[in-house]
Amino acid sequence: MHIDLHGKVAIVTGAGRGIGREIAMTLAREGVATVMTDVNESDLKDAYEGFVSERLTGAYYPCDVRDYTQIERIVRQVEQDCGRIDILVNNAGVASGGTVETLREDVWDLNLDVNLKGTFLMCKAVVPVMKRQRSGRIINAASFAAIVPSYGGAAYASSKAGVEQFTRVLAGELGPWNITVNCYAPGMIPTAMNGFAELPAQRQERLLDTLTLRRWGEKREVAHLICFLASDFASYITGTMIDVSGGKLATQIPRVAYEQAELQGEYELGLRREPR
Repeated sequence: MHIDLHGKVAIVTGAGRGIGREIAMTLAREGVATVMTDVNESDLKDAYEGFVSERLTGAYYPCDVRDYTQIERIVRQVEQDCGRIDILVNNAGVASGGTVETLREDVWDLNLDVNLKGTFLMCKAVVPVMKRQRSGRIINAASFAAIVPSYGGAAYASSKAGVEQFTRVLAGELGPWNITVNCYAPGMIPTAMNGFAELPAQRQERLLDTLTLRRWGEKREVAHLICFLASDFASYITGTMIDVSGGKLATQIPRVAYEQAELQGEYELGLRREPR
């Protein structure tokens, strides 16, 4: 089975760094003309250098996903330049927070405006293009926090739970035009935003204890899912959220399996040795 995305056109938001950059690069390597947007222009320029060095097809536009005027202008430009928009990946997001008692109103608003409203505005602008084509793939970044929120994460979790339900509603609205809408829920993928890889060793071990696959996820593993959802192989998948978390909810206490493997001499927790 070979995923063939050649000739497709994609817009990826929040593509300046982290998972978004990896998604954009992966799509472009699969033959997709990939348009990157991000609020940080210096990150975008740095990401685009990767496109140039690998001779990939794409472009970049600075864009604040909270600003519909900017979004409309970019969508019109992409349609004019490329003739179509096949894939929209709403990856842009923020994750600031605090306990409800101490949470500032502006922090709450930022999470809802970028994560949820930004997704809505991008979809609102792109949907007419996809309807005219009678085809399209919309893929939204939810989060594992939409399933199980973290302490102090009320704003972020609320925004991502909203993305999941928004995804389901939009999928229902766009079925007649052969447009699928799905979202993905990354688990523990170290990025500059979450800082997992920079945590003290003891805290890292504590977090890894919650995973069935006891390792950090890799950005490319999320990007590979996006490629699948953007392809014809996912043509009958819509209105759902796919968990990319290394099995965080597979069992109640994933660490038990590793402790048992350690007792049998097949794993060493302290060294994170792979099972034989």
